[in-house]
Amino acid sequence: MTTKTYPCTQCGAKLEFAPGQLALKCPYCGNQNQIEAEASEQAVAYEELDYQAYLSKQAGNEAVLEQQTVKCTGCGAQSQFGQNIVSDRCPFCAAPMIAANAYAKRQIQPKAIAPFEIKESEARKKFSDWVGGLWFAPNALKNAYRAERGLKGIYTPYWTYDADSDTPYQGQRGVDYTVTESYVQDGETKTRQVTKTNWYPASGEVQVSFDDVLVIASNTLPKQYAANLAPWHLDKLQGYRDDYVSGFTVEAYQVGLEPGFVDARAIMEDEIRNAICRDIGGDHQRITSMQPRYFNISFKHILLPIWLSSYKYGEKTYRFLVNGQTGEVQGERPYSYWKIAGAVLLAFVAVMVVIALTKK
Repeated sequence: MTTKTYPCTQCGAKLEFAPGQLALKCPYCGNQNQIEAEASEQAVAYEELDYQAYLSKQAGNEAVLEQQTVKCTGCGAQSQFGQNIVSDRCPFCAAPMIAANAYAKRQIQPKAIAPFEIKESEARKKFSDWVGGLWFAPNALKNAYRAERGLKGIYTPYWTYDADSDTPYQGQRGVDYTVTESYVQDGETKTRQVTKTNWYPASGEVQVSFDDVLVIASNTLPKQYAANLAPWHLDKLQGYRDDYVSGFTVEAYQVGLEPGFVDARAIMEDEIRNAICRDIGGDHQRITSMQPRYFNISFKHILLPIWLSSYKYGEKTYRFLVNGQTGEVQGERPYSYWKIAGAVLLAFVAVMVVIALTKK
């Protein structure tokens, strides 16, 4: 997968993808080229690959990516440099990265991409609003969105998995009943209704099918915040084209296909547990054992758009993320202990003033 460059026909500058317009746009003269996706490319965007067949026949035989894959020495992120890029700052921790550290890498190539829909100006506004609503934020955070590096558009790697499952289980069904109990209060005998539970053995088998279980293939972004960027509109996937990534950073995946399916299984098992509880019935359920079996497993490797800002405060790197499709905002934030101490001191002074006034 070789990243192409698209020179502007009017001024010769490099065209970049214009979020929300499905077009390449010159950042200098404004000239635009519409992206015309072919029907065959669109079909590829939704093509599912057989998981077991891939592992047995193709794993280890992936095409070598011709982009320069550069690993950050600060946080370990793996980004792909475009042509003629010799240095940049890591979008995840702001450490310098140079092409001299680049290497070719065998990876499964993405077949689908969700192009950016949220413009950088919109993401900046969301960042500004988010920062403005934080209490006790240090000035470094308050000024972060004005920083020169600002927000950077990242195409983040994800896996999606489809599967059917069959799960035998053992458990217990709890059925509530009420009894009348007597008790003494203030020397008087009273009664009350108390709920108790009878437990009965339960066993069975449930079948659950899964479609597009989404697993982030990056270890760089904080997973809690990345997960909270959902939902994603996977119905808007396009077949991968270099046009969509022009002017943006593409992160190479760090979580491989098999480890990704381990993460997917954890997500699937939560839904299987819910299905077992519904199957057990009653008022309460206990699951003592379950043995999920997965089959008809398929997968896609896709890229999803995230606007990212990273900055350091003290010795720690903090990140701010915006879903490039929906505008959903998530962010890490430090606290200014000086501001907290000042607020506590101010509250203490206010209390002392009130006490002094009440004594007069």
